[in-house]
Amino acid sequence: MPKIRETGDLLTEKINPNTIDIDSKSTDQIVDTIISEDNVINHAISLQKINISNAVDLICDSLGSGGRLFFVGAGTSGRLGVIEAAECPPTFGTDPEMIQAVIAGGNEAITNSIEGAEDSREDSVKELKKRLLASGDILVGIAASSSTPFVKSAIEYSKKTGAKTVLITCNPKTNTIPDITISLLVGPEVIVGSTRLKAGTATKMVLNILTTASMIRLGKTYGNLMVDVQPKSSKLRARAVRIVIELCGIDSKIAQELLESSNWNVKACVVMIKKNIGFDEALSLLEENKGFLKKALL
Repeated sequence: MPKIRETGDLLTEKINPNTIDIDSKSTDQIVDTIISEDNVINHAISLQKINISNAVDLICDSLGSGGRLFFVGAGTSGRLGVIEAAECPPTFGTDPEMIQAVIAGGNEAITNSIEGAEDSREDSVKELKKRLLASGDILVGIAASSSTPFVKSAIEYSKKTGAKTVLITCNPKTNTIPDITISLLVGPEVIVGSTRLKAGTATKMVLNILTTASMIRLGKTYGNLMVDVQPKSSKLRARAVRIVIELCGIDSKIAQELLESSNWNVKACVVMIKKNIGFDEALSLLEENKGFLKKALL
């Protein structure tokens, strides 16, 4: 018989007294109940502001020194890590190697449930070894329960390599000891144990904060403009044009022509216009300023 991991004492596995009779409610009442339960999420996140800020600093230290960020999780947690890693290159122009995701069960688990994969302590370590996890990297383990073997062993291995570690969990007690623990205490789920609900929403919000705040700190925006956007679609090219118009005060036709001449590199295009210099010179100036557009324009 397969070994059973005891989880009954976890907050995310407790019975929610507010939803015991949810199956006898009307559609409107069910929706109201779920919305009401979700109202606790922002407060739970705000209580972890210091730990979240400290995690951002660790991520910036690592990425700013040439390290990589790994998200590791199983099930919903793993899929959230995959989403976060996948969205950074088009949004912030990051190399796909810079921010990576490791999900229990591999790529098949992104679209199919492979529940037993989370119980493997070996698989996550094998994958991290294959990806050459090193002391300059940082690993963010995502585990609503805090005790997922796949994630726990990844954190333990990461600490042995000297890589910094963060754990995002929705339970107050954990025997996993990362450098920083972000405990999002959103309480028992609407459906007992279904951590794709409040736990998943809270986790996604924190992942948004970790990546967005880190990218801002690393010069991937100018004000609140997405100046490192990769304009590989019609929508993103239109956004690039609007950014150049906003920053340089030129019309859309000229903005598009200059973006085309600068290989759709928004930062370089803005520097070319503002400094009245060529493309190669603009790239050199950005490199000298570690990619910070605001510094390059001084």
